[in-house]
Amino acid sequence: MHSDATSARPADKPVEKAAGGESLRRVAVASFIGTAIEFYDFYIYGTAAALVLNKAFFPTLDPVNATLASFSTYAVAFAARPLGSLVFGHFGDRVGRKSVLVASLLLMGLSTACVGLLPGYGTWGIWAPLMLILLRFLQGIGLGGEWGGAALLAVEHAPRSRRGLYAAFPQLGPSVGFFAATGVFWLLSEAMSDAAFRAWGWRVPFLLSFLLVGVGLFVRLKISETPVFAKVRDAQEAGRVPAVDVLRRHPRELLLGAGGMIVAYGLFYTATTYCLAYATGSLGVSRTTMLGLSLVACLFLAAGTWLAATRSDGVGRRKLVLGGAGLAVVWGPALFPLLDTRQPVLIALGVGGALFCMGVVYGPMGAYLPELFGTTVRYSGASLAYNLGGVLGGAVAPLVATRLQAAFGSASVGWYVSAMALVSLGCVLALPETRERELTG
Repeated sequence: MHSDATSARPADKPVEKAAGGESLRRVAVASFIGTAIEFYDFYIYGTAAALVLNKAFFPTLDPVNATLASFSTYAVAFAARPLGSLVFGHFGDRVGRKSVLVASLLLMGLSTACVGLLPGYGTWGIWAPLMLILLRFLQGIGLGGEWGGAALLAVEHAPRSRRGLYAAFPQLGPSVGFFAATGVFWLLSEAMSDAAFRAWGWRVPFLLSFLLVGVGLFVRLKISETPVFAKVRDAQEAGRVPAVDVLRRHPRELLLGAGGMIVAYGLFYTATTYCLAYATGSLGVSRTTMLGLSLVACLFLAAGTWLAATRSDGVGRRKLVLGGAGLAVVWGPALFPLLDTRQPVLIALGVGGALFCMGVVYGPMGAYLPELFGTTVRYSGASLAYNLGGVLGGAVAPLVATRLQAAFGSASVGWYVSAMALVSLGCVLALPETRERELTG
C-alpha cells in the first residue's frame, strides 16, 4: 500500500488520496447500482405503458387514443425531470452530492413501488389515472436529480486521465436497468396467462422496487463526498442559487448540451417503448417474442456505451458523440423496414443497431456534460442539460411516432429519428472538446 501511494503521479495525488484504490471501486459500484435501480424503475413504467396501462387505466378510449393517453402519462415524468434537476441540483451544488443522491433514490423508488399498489380504472374511476399521473410526476422529479449526481460521483472522484472510464459505470445503469426491467416482464409473460398478466402480473416489477431501494441505500450510504466538491464546501464558495448562475454564465453549454442529448433519448424511447407497442400492436408480434428480442438488443446498447465511454479518454468525448449521431442519421430510415419484416433476427438487428448508436452517443456524455460546467454549478448544469434533452427526445418521441405512423406509415418514424440525430450533430459540432479540462474551476 505504501508503494502505491508513493508511485502515484503528483498531479493525481489529491484525487487518489480522497478516492484511491478500493474507494474508487466503491464509487464505481455505487454510481452504477444507483443508476441501474433508478432506470429500472423508470423503464418498467415505459414497458407497462406499451403493454398494459392503456387498458388498465384508459379502458373507455379507442386503441389509438388509449395508447396516446398511456404514453402521455409516460411523458409527464420527462416534463418533471428538469424540475427535479433544479431542486436536486440546487442542493447538490450547495449541500453535497452524496446526500442528494440518497434523497433522489428514495423518491424515485417509493413512487415507483406505489404504482404497483394503485387500483385500476375499474376500481377508482377517474382517480386512478390522476394518481398515476401524480406518481409518474414524482418519478420524474426523482430521476431528474439522479443522473447528474451519479455522474459527478464518478467523474469528480476519478483522475483526469480516467474520467471517461469511471463515468462509464453510471452510464451502464440504463443498459442494466432496461435489461432487468424487460427481463422481469419477459419472465412474467412466460410464466402466466395473458389474463393473469393484465389482471395483476404487471404490478410485480413495480413492487420489486421496495427491495431494490433498500439495496441502493445500503450501497450509497457507504460512500464519501467527492473531493472536488469538498474543497468548494470547505472554502464556502458554493453559489446561492446555482441554477441562476448556470443560466447567466453557461447558457450556451446548457442549450447545446441539451441538444446533444436529444438523439440519445429519441433513439432509446423510439427503439424500445414505441417499437414494443408498434410490434405487438400493429405487426402482431407476440409480447414474449418482442420482450426477448429487446433483451438481445439491450446488449448492443451496453456494448456501445462501454466502448465509447472508455475510448473517450484517448479519442476525446466530442469525436465519439459526433460519430454516434452520424450513425443514427443513417440508421433511422433502416429501423422500421427491418421491423416490418416481422422476422425476429431482423427485428433484433433493427432495434439493436439503434441502441448501439444510442450507446455511442450516451457513453461519453457521462464525462462530457459535467466537464462543460464549473464545480459550483456542475450538478445543476449537467442535470439540466441532460434532462432538457430528455423532454425533447424522450417525452415527445413516442407521441410523435404514434401520430406519424398513423398518418404516414412506419417509414416516417425512421426519418424523424434521423432528424433528431441531425439536431444533436449540429449542437455537438458547436461545443468544444473537454477531456483535458481540470474540474477544480
